Amino acid sequence: MAAARAEAAPAKVNLTLRVIGRRADGYHDIESLVVFAALGDTLTFTAGRNLALAVRGPTASAAGAIADNLVLKAGLALADRVAGIKLGRFVLSKRLPVAAGVGGGSTDAAAALRLLARANRIALDDPRLRAAARATGADVPVCLDPRPRVMRGIGEVLSAPLDLPRLAAVLVNPGVAVPTRDVFAQLRAGRSDRAPSGKTKVTIPPDRLGYVAYIVGQANDLEPPAVALQPVIAEVLDALRALPGCSLARMSGSGATCFGLFGSGRAAATAATALRQQHAGWWVRATTLG
Repeated sequence: MAAARAEAAPAKVNLTLRVIGRRADGYHDIESLVVFAALGDTLTFTAGRNLALAVRGPTASAAGAIADNLVLKAGLALADRVAGIKLGRFVLSKRLPVAAGVGGGSTDAAAALRLLARANRIALDDPRLRAAARATGADVPVCLDPRPRVMRGIGEVLSAPLDLPRLAAVLVNPGVAVPTRDVFAQLRAGRSDRAPSGKTKVTIPPDRLGYVAYIVGQANDLEPPAVALQPVIAEVLDALRALPGCSLARMSGSGATCFGLFGSGRAAATAATALRQQHAGWWVRATTLG
């Protein structure tokens, strides 16, 4: 029996998210600064003949049918592109909330692709691996090599990795799912569609103060429509803003997970403890983003 290999699947956090416009195919072009948290799911892999998946962990029951899991979709997508690939059995330890704006399914799929790549001696920049990531889901390419980047298009256009300071943060999910398609539908209802504009240059200061100031000066265009669908998101944002030391509170992705930025890990940990005491039913985690 081959030894099992483990891979972290870190939560993806959209610090900024601008919806540039709706495309002719119905998808939306976006521009987003993406970072990754020092927490997430864990995936283990044991080589074998057949592709298989078991899901465990505190949020496993909300992860949906195993047959629909993006880990299996990613494995099949790579198998379609690499002849004679070695497959095997995955075990997913699910800790991230589901349909929460932190790319749980996408980061799990990306971890599966990294594990299969190592087992089959495929380089991380192999075009077949990148194509499998794109075929699996819009957020999978940015999760394949989880480092800070600017993501454009529908997620397939990525900047080079950015050298940015790590930020202390608190992640909060109130326990409601917000399907991305519903948020975009609500966005369209509240504004007129416009054609995508040309690519803009994004300059992000590398020092912490400038970096935070840049983030504060941006927005998440999906936050208002998500709040309209799930008003509890506004309660989460208000609760974060009321915590001592919180310099910014914003929703990640299409929600409902929100993040608060803090000046230090100790301040974030103290804030997370206080928030758990106030809202025992919320998923609250102190972490770092980078």
